[in-house]
Amino acid sequence: MTFATPKCALFSMGAMFVYTLNSTALADESQSSGALLEESIERLTIQYRQAYRGNIASEEQPQAITMLEQSLIQDAGLTRFQDVLDFSSSIGRQNNGGGLWDSFSLRGFPGNENMPSGYLINGFNGGRGFSGHRDLSNVEYIEILKGPGSAVYGRSEPGGTVNIVTKKPQYQTSGYLKATSGSYDQYRLEGDFTTGLSDSVAFRVNGAWQEHDSFRDFVYSDKQTITPSVRWQLTDESSLLYEFEYLKQEQLFDRGIVVIDNNFETVPRSRYLGEPDDGPTVIKATGHQLTYDYEVNDDWVFVAGYNYRDSSLEGFSSDAELSESRQSLYDDGTTLTRQHRYRDYSSVDNSVRFELSGGVETGFITHNLLMGAGAYYYELRTALYRYRGEEGDYAIDIHNPVYGSPQPEVSLLYDNDETQKAWGVYVQDQMDLTDNWKLHLGLRFDQYQQDVTEHFAGTYASQEDSRVSPKIGLVYQLSDNVSFYSSYSEGFLPLSGTDYAGNQFDPEESKSTELGMKFTGSWLDDLSFKGSVAVFDADKSNILTSDPVNVGFSATLGEASSSGVEFDISADLTDALQASLSYAYLNTRTTNEMINPDWGVVIPEGSPLVNVPENTANVMLKHDLYGLNVDGSAGISWRYIDKRLGDSVDPSFILPSYQLVGLFLNAYVTEKFSVAVNIDNLFDEHYIASSYSALWVVPGEPRNFKISVKYDF
Repeated sequence: MTFATPKCALFSMGAMFVYTLNSTALADESQSSGALLEESIERLTIQYRQAYRGNIASEEQPQAITMLEQSLIQDAGLTRFQDVLDFSSSIGRQNNGGGLWDSFSLRGFPGNENMPSGYLINGFNGGRGFSGHRDLSNVEYIEILKGPGSAVYGRSEPGGTVNIVTKKPQYQTSGYLKATSGSYDQYRLEGDFTTGLSDSVAFRVNGAWQEHDSFRDFVYSDKQTITPSVRWQLTDESSLLYEFEYLKQEQLFDRGIVVIDNNFETVPRSRYLGEPDDGPTVIKATGHQLTYDYEVNDDWVFVAGYNYRDSSLEGFSSDAELSESRQSLYDDGTTLTRQHRYRDYSSVDNSVRFELSGGVETGFITHNLLMGAGAYYYELRTALYRYRGEEGDYAIDIHNPVYGSPQPEVSLLYDNDETQKAWGVYVQDQMDLTDNWKLHLGLRFDQYQQDVTEHFAGTYASQEDSRVSPKIGLVYQLSDNVSFYSSYSEGFLPLSGTDYAGNQFDPEESKSTELGMKFTGSWLDDLSFKGSVAVFDADKSNILTSDPVNVGFSATLGEASSSGVEFDISADLTDALQASLSYAYLNTRTTNEMINPDWGVVIPEGSPLVNVPENTANVMLKHDLYGLNVDGSAGISWRYIDKRLGDSVDPSFILPSYQLVGLFLNAYVTEKFSVAVNIDNLFDEHYIASSYSALWVVPGEPRNFKISVKYDF
């Protein structure tokens, strides 16, 4: 995959910051904005290049790309990465690990149900390990890069990859402080500050502190995060950027509610069925990124980077027992048998990357080349302790819960140490064959080794493998405003862990075909629009699902496919009214019949995948309030999620569809002070966000209010 090289010129115009993403657009803005803008650009231009970009504009890419901008984050009053992903119809929520991490499917394909979902941070892997809920306080925007990207950055889900682009230091002094209060005693303080320390050094720091109770009885989520960064302009051609992250999250483990006989109001959505005395599960994470950028000449750029992340997750929980033979709830409809568990997880992730990109002409063909190499070393430790007991032991009454039962002592179930070592090289060439036709070729070779030691069972497993990941695409630019593309790509993704017998999993493998159109235009002077349409078909093998008997382990489901249509458009309907629409139709299903070895349950060919809706839609309308002499805007959002399978081995357990409506208002009271009000789930819809089984069901949040006060400087 390639992207437009982002030459980010940031300049201040009142309280607004404008990013120009390439040199051509920068020149156009300069011509139209006059001498003041030209002077600002001369002083403040900073180039931040993202990995895997090369020098290809996104409109010329043979793939669909969705951008979730900073304006969306601000308007919707969002603070969590998982929440902003809800505004892309290609993404669906998955099992959230007791509320501890972000987990999602993209184009219908989820990852490992027992691990957080993978994503990139500035092109580096940021989803491996246990880094809790990704905070949005240092996020500039989010890219959703659809289709497998293994031909460039190696390991990839076939649905695509999510890349977070963080806020970068600027030489102009600016920042803000923001205080927020919301329903259910939710409080948050967020800040951002950037300045130039000298003519060559710029500094930025942002972060947040929050204390969040919730609509769930006893459940809370407290978090502190800080993300400083500094940039050195070493020479006229080279720069060095360092970014640091720290996060501490304390949260009561929460598996949600239980559902009996498909009655989703079996218990109130506020009912907590764990033990408050378990105390918080504590997550700690730190990250370091170092990026070196060097302009070799006007045509070629060299970028090198190093990424280090470590994380840990530790704490107790009381989870509903999933084995039917041990679960008293199926006998009397009242008594929920639970397991007592203790988790001790940790990870360390090191990765390095080198990349050279530029253009060269051979005869009448222009080659836009991207060449690179990368390597990583990843350590993962997962130790799970539990008390299982017998039917009715360590139980709670779901209708009249009494907490504070003596907590049984846990014993070690498994203790895994896993290491992954890998390196890869890649090359990509997008050839301008004519003014209208462009051919895209990509190829990557990866070599990796995976070692797993299970200390409790005394087993050791090791495997080595290599993969070649190709990609081919064709782009036809009908005009400056309309282009068509097609692509075929293959990918793979190594899987962490082992099954209950200590056997390692083969990597997931995928193939994907995509056809699409991208367009921009205007109509009747006032209306302008930009959008894309994509039709795709993807196949994936070696998918993991939950093992309902050997709880905490995974088992291979087999093969699945996903085909569908996506439509994204944003438009300025008038000078004051903006609109965006995102819709996805997904047909995801298994492509082979399997018999679950533990339950003896047949999973038929053509069965849907868990938590993946068939239809998803998002609409947002935003109206400026300048006509009322108010510096601000108001808007409404609507989101529809179709029914979904709620348990991978129980086809009768279907999560109902739901619709959510939100309202937002933000306005400047003075030149520096602004106020924002958000109302989510306006009509108090009773809905299910995701599910692991009928006994681990995550209810959605009721109607809630939030008010924020912000000071800009």
